[in-house]
Amino acid sequence: MRTVSSYGVELRKQNIPSRQTLDIYRSAVSCLIEIYAQIWDELAVIKEPKKRFNTAEHLVHTTKKNQARFDFDLRFPKMPSYLRRAAVQHALGSVSSYKTRLGLWKKTDQKGGGPKLVCDNHAMPVFYRDVMYREDTEEKDGAYLKLYDGHDWKWFRVSLSHTDMEYLRKNWAGKKATAPVLEKRHRKYFLRFSYTEEVPLTKTPVKEQIICSVDLGLNTDAVCTIMRSDGTVLGRKFINFPSEKDRMYRVLGRISRFQREHGSAQVKSRWAYAKRLNTELGRKIAGAVTGYAEENHADVIVFEYLETKGKISGRKKQKLHLWRKRDIQKRCEHQAHRRGMRISRICAWNTSRLACDGSGTVVRDPDNHSLCTFQNGKRYNCDLSASYNIGARYFIRELLKPLPVTERSLLEAKVPSVKRRISCVYADLRELFSEMELLRAA
Repeated sequence: MRTVSSYGVELRKQNIPSRQTLDIYRSAVSCLIEIYAQIWDELAVIKEPKKRFNTAEHLVHTTKKNQARFDFDLRFPKMPSYLRRAAVQHALGSVSSYKTRLGLWKKTDQKGGGPKLVCDNHAMPVFYRDVMYREDTEEKDGAYLKLYDGHDWKWFRVSLSHTDMEYLRKNWAGKKATAPVLEKRHRKYFLRFSYTEEVPLTKTPVKEQIICSVDLGLNTDAVCTIMRSDGTVLGRKFINFPSEKDRMYRVLGRISRFQREHGSAQVKSRWAYAKRLNTELGRKIAGAVTGYAEENHADVIVFEYLETKGKISGRKKQKLHLWRKRDIQKRCEHQAHRRGMRISRICAWNTSRLACDGSGTVVRDPDNHSLCTFQNGKRYNCDLSASYNIGARYFIRELLKPLPVTERSLLEAKVPSVKRRISCVYADLRELFSEMELLRAA
């Protein structure tokens, strides 16, 4: 599998014309979007992407053998050719996307406002190697960038963050990086390098697999269970970052008090800080889950397919809004693929509501929602029970899927609960595996 990873390196030297370069590049992209939107009918008939790109560039760039129709070169003189081509490609993509969305909107009932072509975009320039970006041969934490100083395009030396460069040298040495992209985050400029890897994913048969089933929650960040196909539990771990959550909740409390006193118009920076804390919490959770799965040689990481729709109300409304469940799963997927592990998702219905021992519906503790009581009186951790059910549903699905219809029907007759996937629990996996072994022995 091909994985693409990126890392942003901070530009330490700030007295370089980064702002001017960004402004002129975005102006060029906006100009090209307006031009291509006017003549899109001419470009749309060209189906081959490379030929369409060449035609679009000839419309705005004059050479010895070509006379441009539009005065792009006069408005943006001496623009580097690679940067101009990047702007042309970005503009073509923007106009093509707009025309596609407009066509779909016209085919439907046209409810609501139609799509709009946005010319003032947030495009970021690409610094192609040798012509826009050069490494400093004398100092390992330096580089040269071709930037626009307001009059001309010149080479400027920039200092790169030493810790960021050490990370790249340690973890990505020997791997070829793509052309870096300039980006701006939190009033700082970064060069984002991308690396492409070809990683073989595990092909272990289902009966020999070791999985890490993960239950993401609000009270406990994640509960992981290492499980085999016969239901044997090899390990369990509760992942929680209470200090990080406590820091974020204190910030949210300050925001609430500030809004009561001064209104909501002046809390933008405070919300941005809370969002950064929440993003960092998601990174730590994803790293801890993937690290635990790798320690136990897991072949697959299993999550619930979490989809919250509709209006959220109640005391936990803010917690649910800040719950970065999709971001955590996305980060785990990327990190797992880099390590050769696979990702799978199962239906989330009733994983926490049903007891893992098959006794029925659980009763949540009103004071501590992490604990519950089974129908047989047993007290258990609700998130741990859910992680058992998540792993069991994965194995039930994967064990039954390749079987012939007759054999599957025979097993479903002996274990009726596996017919309905949303009611499967850990005890059903143990029973199903036993019946499969008896059927094979017979």
